[in-house]
Amino acid sequence: MEAALAAACPGDAPLGVAVSGGGDSMAVLCALAARGRPPVHAVTVDHGLRPEAADEARFVADTCARLGVSHDVLRWGGWDGTGNLQDAARRARYALIADWAAGRRIGRVALGHTRDDQAETVLMRLARGAGVDGLSAMAPARMARGVTWLRPALGLSRAELRAYLAERGQRWVEDPSNEDTRFDRVQARRALAALAPLGIEAAGLAAVARRMASARAALAACTLDAAARVARADRGDVVIDRAGLAALPDEIARRLLVAALCWVASAEYPPRAEALADMRAALARAPRATLHGCLVSVAGEGLRVAREPAAVARATAAPGTPWDGRWLLEGPYAPGMELRALGAAGLAACPDWREAGLPRASLLASPAVWRGDTLVAAPLAGHGAGWQARLATSLSERIIAH
Repeated sequence: MEAALAAACPGDAPLGVAVSGGGDSMAVLCALAARGRPPVHAVTVDHGLRPEAADEARFVADTCARLGVSHDVLRWGGWDGTGNLQDAARRARYALIADWAAGRRIGRVALGHTRDDQAETVLMRLARGAGVDGLSAMAPARMARGVTWLRPALGLSRAELRAYLAERGQRWVEDPSNEDTRFDRVQARRALAALAPLGIEAAGLAAVARRMASARAALAACTLDAAARVARADRGDVVIDRAGLAALPDEIARRLLVAALCWVASAEYPPRAEALADMRAALARAPRATLHGCLVSVAGEGLRVAREPAAVARATAAPGTPWDGRWLLEGPYAPGMELRALGAAGLAACPDWREAGLPRASLLASPAVWRGDTLVAAPLAGHGAGWQARLATSLSERIIAH
């Protein structure tokens, strides 16, 4: 057990472990802590949704103290009672842990997902009509929010992890929400048990996910090759040759468009398939359309995917931190400066903006340095003032990650 988990978390860099107190994450914590290296740091998110959560966080803290592992508790108070609770809590949990990891200079965080979780995910996505990407389910390692998220127990069952804890005499807690049939995952868990007599079991569905992940990687390689032939990045925009796009197999063309949209918008999730199809149909009738926070326009023989100005009108960041999730600006910082979109007022202060060679809409959504209402610099609009703008990731990296 310990050797298998260690092999999934190679290297000596500090390692974070997300621990709820449940059997899965407790087993991962104990197994990784038993190695001695690399240094392990545990984190627990208290969502504030159950009165028992604070006691469970203290239980994890006591266990970590005994193991000699540092431990922090993060608290979320963002639930307003509307929408999908589990999805909102999951998103908040990842965001909180990513911020915690950045503050501690931890680049990797291990999660407690198991083979059973993988099988349940496949079932839920089958119910939604998922394709190759959805059925590849959870990856053993994935980069998001500046963190590499590891799932070292993805090849192990819940029963194996609990048996490991029992051998060590280590307790764990059971979350009562795991029995709440209002949640899709609980329904999937029960459906999986009902399907077992037909031979549809966790191991088989996890194998399906692995095969789909292999197919997904092959499709990503084809999309990367297509991008090299028919697309180019232009200072944060993506320009795609329309004839070249039309000649691609539909699945590769779809993937290329999705990757472009997600890269330009710094979006974690792709647009819905129906929305993408509607956008492509709209562009056959009109010169521009919006989707996923992007403005997509016909430009001669090309299709330009740019950031939609309205989507970044209120986005701000401090110099030295990413603006709009992807732009890094470097230059002579002074107190009172902040990063905002150039906008119409900023563009008016750049008389030579046409010489930059970017469309007006692209420049309106480009990063700029402001001090109050005074424009300090707009690197993409020809007003550098000692500042430079660069992208944190490339389109190719987004295609591979997608």
